[in-house]
Amino acid sequence: MTSAKTVPSPPSRAVPPARPGAAPPRAPIPPRRAHHLRRRPARRRPLAVDALAAAAGLGLGFSFALALNAESLSALHAAGGLNTAIGRVSGMLAGYAMVITVLLSARIPPLERTIGQDRLIAWHRKLGPWGLYLLVAHAVFITIGYAQAARTGLLREIYLLIWTYPGVLASTAGACLLVLAGVTSYRRARRRMKYETWWAVHLYTYLGLGVSFIHQVDTGAPFVGHPLARVWWYSLWIGAGAVVLVFRFGLPAWRSIRHDLRVAGVSQVGPATWTVTLTGRRLDRLPAAGGQFMMWRFLRRELWWQAHPYSLSAAPSEGRLRITVKELGDHSTALSCMPMGTRVAFEGPYGVFTEDARSCRDVVLIGAGVGTTPLRALLEELPAASHAVVILRGSTLQDITHHDEFAELISNRRGRLKPITGPRREVRLDGVGLRKLVSDIARRDVFVCGPDEFTRSIIEAALAAGVPKERIHYEDFSF
Repeated sequence: MTSAKTVPSPPSRAVPPARPGAAPPRAPIPPRRAHHLRRRPARRRPLAVDALAAAAGLGLGFSFALALNAESLSALHAAGGLNTAIGRVSGMLAGYAMVITVLLSARIPPLERTIGQDRLIAWHRKLGPWGLYLLVAHAVFITIGYAQAARTGLLREIYLLIWTYPGVLASTAGACLLVLAGVTSYRRARRRMKYETWWAVHLYTYLGLGVSFIHQVDTGAPFVGHPLARVWWYSLWIGAGAVVLVFRFGLPAWRSIRHDLRVAGVSQVGPATWTVTLTGRRLDRLPAAGGQFMMWRFLRRELWWQAHPYSLSAAPSEGRLRITVKELGDHSTALSCMPMGTRVAFEGPYGVFTEDARSCRDVVLIGAGVGTTPLRALLEELPAASHAVVILRGSTLQDITHHDEFAELISNRRGRLKPITGPRREVRLDGVGLRKLVSDIARRDVFVCGPDEFTRSIIEAALAAGVPKERIHYEDFSF
């Protein structure tokens, strides 16, 4: 562990950009408490996740059984009975799938700490479309079944359902909101939208879910005259709502108020790259570790409603946190001139990209772009006995964020720093290249952070170099 430097008094305003050709000023390494005096994130708890997965499977089976219990052989053999039954079962399963989808993004600490927020969101995205498919199947099969039973045309039945059946008009509007949120969540659609627009559209998901819930319990055959089914469905949905309120809103609000983060200084550390230093109260009680990230909300008039993920770029210290941001959009650009004293709300910390993920003593840290920032914090947290090889990729040395700080940290511990510069076509980090740089890489843990394409290529190269898959650690910040 390195000795800490004293942070100079923060400037009264943002530091202006460096003159052309001048080296950017070095960001100070903030002082921090000894590793054992600071609260650490909870250890991984795979048993808790196994128990939650088992509960989810039992809940699915119970929901399916309740839907089937509402049907009878005589109803199935009646006109339109089979289609109606399929519609009811698919509606029940759609509701259950949507609850699980919401819970996957509810940032439940045992799940998040064991699996990682990036993987939970990946599962959320994979399961989300299935809930929508089942919802569409519910509408289609119910309409066909009712039309067959009434011996009316399909269009006529659609009109009657929407305008004469109680709650169907509202549930149709809710279903449209859910479909809209689902369509805008596809990567191709998200690339064409501002993050703020996507976020606002996504909020309507909760409205759509609420309308769907009311429609199901008021008119759904599995619930009419079945008190056990109603108790189960109310418990499931109210419980999911409580989890969302506690972990998505309550816990972040409580931590933000308790720790009272404020901007203490902004300094430039590279081309269009800035560090933001934050001060607060009782930060030794914040369960954060180097390598983790938070969702940050800077409480300025034009920014307060936007939350963006930025990694800690230094190990948490007594009374201070630090992030490093590259100007990639309106939000990150605004941070370069953030006034001192600005209040900051946050969610998190999140992520399993920490030294706790190690299974070996020695590590290789590989980063590019602003992805070097969590590696810099992670390096600071590694025990002194761990030998670290740090490989940093950039077009030029000046493009490698916090290069000087990496050099200082490495000089005070066992390890090697290997900056790799030059055009991509001339400098390739494939399996052979990694083995040349780190001959014993197959016996180390590998931590990778950088742009998506870079991360994928390094993962493939590490596998080719003989690193077991379970020793390759990375985090996807694209959610």
